[in-house]
Amino acid sequence: MYKVLVLLMSCCAVAGVQAQSRVQFQFQNPVSHKAVPGVTVSENAKTVAVADSSGAASLSLQAGIHSFSFSAVGYEREKLLINITGDTILPVKMDADEKELEEVVVSTTRNNQPIENAPIKVEVLGKEEMGEENTIRPSNIASVLGDISGVQIQQTSAVSGNSNVRIQGLDGRYTQILRDGMPLYDGFSGGFGILTIPPLDLQQIELVKGSASTLYGGGAIGGLVNIISRRPTTEQEGVLTLNQTTLKESDANLYLAKRYKGMGYTFFGGYTHQNPVDVNKDGFSDVPRLDNYNVHPRLFFYPKNTTIIFGYSASANNSKGGDMQVLDGHADTFHQYFEQNNTLRQTGEFVVEHHLNDGKNLYFKNTVSNFTNNYSDAQLNYRGNQLSYYSELSTLIPYGNKNSFVAGVNVTGDQFKASHQNLFIPIAALNNNTVGAFAQNTWNIKEVATLELGLRDDIHQQYGNFFLPRLAFFSKLGEHWATRLGIGWGYKAPNPFTPWYMDYTPDRIAALSDNIMPEKSIGYNAEVNYKKRWENGNRIFINQAFFLTQIADPIYGTVDATNYLHYQNGDKKVVSRGFDTYIKAVIHEWELYAGYTYTVVTRNYLAQNQFMPLTPRNRMAFTLVRDFDEDGWMVGLEGSYTGSQKRLDATNTPDYMFMAAMVRKDIGKHVSLVVNCENLLNYRQSKAESLYTGSITDPQFQPLWASIEGRVINLSVRLHL
Repeated sequence: MYKVLVLLMSCCAVAGVQAQSRVQFQFQNPVSHKAVPGVTVSENAKTVAVADSSGAASLSLQAGIHSFSFSAVGYEREKLLINITGDTILPVKMDADEKELEEVVVSTTRNNQPIENAPIKVEVLGKEEMGEENTIRPSNIASVLGDISGVQIQQTSAVSGNSNVRIQGLDGRYTQILRDGMPLYDGFSGGFGILTIPPLDLQQIELVKGSASTLYGGGAIGGLVNIISRRPTTEQEGVLTLNQTTLKESDANLYLAKRYKGMGYTFFGGYTHQNPVDVNKDGFSDVPRLDNYNVHPRLFFYPKNTTIIFGYSASANNSKGGDMQVLDGHADTFHQYFEQNNTLRQTGEFVVEHHLNDGKNLYFKNTVSNFTNNYSDAQLNYRGNQLSYYSELSTLIPYGNKNSFVAGVNVTGDQFKASHQNLFIPIAALNNNTVGAFAQNTWNIKEVATLELGLRDDIHQQYGNFFLPRLAFFSKLGEHWATRLGIGWGYKAPNPFTPWYMDYTPDRIAALSDNIMPEKSIGYNAEVNYKKRWENGNRIFINQAFFLTQIADPIYGTVDATNYLHYQNGDKKVVSRGFDTYIKAVIHEWELYAGYTYTVVTRNYLAQNQFMPLTPRNRMAFTLVRDFDEDGWMVGLEGSYTGSQKRLDATNTPDYMFMAAMVRKDIGKHVSLVVNCENLLNYRQSKAESLYTGSITDPQFQPLWASIEGRVINLSVRLHL
């Protein structure tokens, strides 16, 4: 009997062995065709194997259907569903992860350097962030920009909803906005609709904090934001997003793109409708009535070694806010106040990129933009038109061991004409024209350091010559540490339409006198980086940056005893200084982004109250995200802390917390549902103070230092066509 039992057990063991199959995965980068070592193989969320140095991972499996996921540092997570019937070798392609710091290449630096080794620190919100923002705030990029440490989105009107971008505590007029490397958002056209650009139309957003005027001209004293449009790929792309919020906003955005052998196209079309809402029930709209239309088609042609782009974009934005009774069509003797902006921006672009031998490139860019705004309120009407233009010819010449030389010339300017004037804005016409030349050389020093010297010379038709040098240095300090140092000069030509010289109370604009001088700046930055990676894709990156910007001859406005507004230059500098701490980490597939910014800005030209109004000294923000690939779920939590700010009368605002949460569910490969809640804590400025003083007929609105919209929930559907 004992021998029979042993025999039966042996047969079962043999049968069990025979049911096992040997499966080998071979991981490869589809672009370089090199093996990918260290890939983690998971089944049912448990690690079952890790690829060796040759990119191979082997394991024994029972016959049947198995579902695997594969992950590695620097690569996208891949999935595979297979039916095991016997021994087999399975090749698996691992695509590079665009989110990885080393894989990101930025265009703002002009020399196609990887972001990690660039002497100038460039922060990038990539295609994935744009895709997520498309389902959270599909109408604009204001929210995603405000998540970056050191960046503040300052809403300038409680009624119209206009905003500007402030970097390192400086006014919005010191931030330069670019679209595909071309600066057209300034002057009369600068205060309207910049942030209404939908994220679905964008490949990425690149942001530089601190002086960046050498490559792109005056204006980038505080920093610059470069908005990069999407380009077609060989795969047909089609995305339709539908969104509805509890704040009565409805959005529909469509993106289509395809690259063929000799040509390609992209097309974006979007519409946003917003009904006016009085959140705090004070009789005035906290969000205006809004209808916004966007269209942006582009054609791409690919003759030998060349890319030619023809593009056109149009954005029509019609908004009206104010007394809710007026907005409902029931104005009377007491209920009269409103603000209305009807804007139309049309832009044409022509770009040629020619690739020569040995990595050399020649670029030509030309764009013309026509902007019209018809503004009216209960007392006045003003209509103006600004024609802006930009042309550039530049070249990139790599040489030696990863060295490069960039040079170019450009012409930029605008022509403004008022077709209907009033006493509050007595400007009939205005012209600006600047011719500039720039050069930049980048030296790679023994693969551990990079030195970059840039020079620009601008000639402004009215204000003369501006010479703008910049020096930047990057060095690796071993495997984990690196450092950056930089200094740069900048300037800002006076423009009466550049918001705002009057402490966020832009109720009137005056002409500039002949004795007004341009503002000039010098900015310094220093930073230290630390990075570390370990098994299972865990990694951490820490950046500690320090900044100092000094602005000479700052322009500010005052109102005299006769209620006359005039501008003048301060005899002492505006100084912005502080530090910025940024952490990016992936721990057990949870992604964490956290930042803290300490900022002190002083206006030394004033005898007292030298603080910069509405500038928090302390600000923190974080984002925590987890993508559950196997189940098709993604969850995210976002929070920020804004410290106390000084009002115009030197009183302090309360500090406050802002929280948001998001849940996404992917249904198959073509449908995603997203539920997002902004301002979970429902904090509003109106809970701390009234948003206006005076009468209902003639209200005087308070400057804004916090959200006025309250808690907002949105549901969006994203369809991959």
